[in-house]
Amino acid sequence: MKKGLLWRLGGPVIVVAMMAGCSFGPRTPDVAVTPSVTTPPPLPPLTGSLAHPKSRWVPVAWTDLPGFGDDPLHEGWVALVSNCTRPNAAIAPLCQDVRRLAIADAPTQRQWITERLQPYRIESLSGQSDGQLTSYYEPVYDASRRPTAQFSVPLYRAPGDIAVRKPWYTRQQIETLPDAQAALRGREIAFLADPIDAMMLHIQGTGRLRLTEADGSQRVVRVAFAATNDQPYKSIQQWLTNQGVRAGKWPDDTKDWAAQNPQRVPQLLWSNPRYVFFREEEMTELEASAGPRGAQGVPLTAGRSIAVDRDSIPYGTPVWLASSGPTAQLQKLVVAQDTGKAITGAVRADYFAGTGPEAGRLAAGMNQPLRLWALWPKPTP
Repeated sequence: MKKGLLWRLGGPVIVVAMMAGCSFGPRTPDVAVTPSVTTPPPLPPLTGSLAHPKSRWVPVAWTDLPGFGDDPLHEGWVALVSNCTRPNAAIAPLCQDVRRLAIADAPTQRQWITERLQPYRIESLSGQSDGQLTSYYEPVYDASRRPTAQFSVPLYRAPGDIAVRKPWYTRQQIETLPDAQAALRGREIAFLADPIDAMMLHIQGTGRLRLTEADGSQRVVRVAFAATNDQPYKSIQQWLTNQGVRAGKWPDDTKDWAAQNPQRVPQLLWSNPRYVFFREEEMTELEASAGPRGAQGVPLTAGRSIAVDRDSIPYGTPVWLASSGPTAQLQKLVVAQDTGKAITGAVRADYFAGTGPEAGRLAAGMNQPLRLWALWPKPTP
């Protein structure tokens, strides 16, 4: 979800050059409360084809893509290079060229795209080409390794029986039942000050913590999605609306309501039974300049990565995105690199806005019309 929408001038070229020769090592959670860097399970091979269960791809001319001649492609090229650390089978043969052209000028990059890729309008099986664009981001919060009077809201690693007990306890049960609390004892990663901030992390699925360690030292770590309790997701904003409260701007208005109604905050939070468990990831300097890993297994690029329905668009597919609304006017190259349970349908995308408050403000306000075109490799002669 990282740092404002677009990187500062020069940043993409530097990162592309570094990423072209590097890959990012995997990591997993540890049982202990102290930090550790281990590795998530290996990801399955990526595939890709023109046959998709939820979408129909219709070949079109490049002139059909709104704004294609105006996009600063060097910014999108960062996501293409990242994509090539774990490409799908169709894109993999293009990766040598993608890396070679990382420092090429925009006309050269645009010419290569038009020569090697074919645009396809993405539509539903019934022929609907209009869809919905929302956005997500990577929050940044202060946190403590130990509980204190200020920092008392825990973030947990997944419990040991999460794979065999499905669904696991609800959010309310996790916070009230002795058996659930016993299962999570010792699995605290860190503690936040605000339960609404913790809920935001549960919704976004990832974030950064400015962490105060037990010895008083400070550092920044990433917490990434590890598992859920397999309970249904319910919107706490919808709960507020149902109570006759104007939900308004998220999360600011919700925090204001919580400050005025502290005795009802547990009821608010328990209205969403889904609970997210995390794993801790330390960040190298290079990783700190990129976003969290998406479902494709590569770092997301602010303003250039989207989450999609994999039954409509394979991971690793370059996509032309066009969306116009009160929050943003977007006509740009992006790459399908993530997914989410709420991201379903042929023309549906969640736009990764970046890291921090500026990205959060954009993400919170984005809900607007969308059209998508897949950019798929042309057959080799």
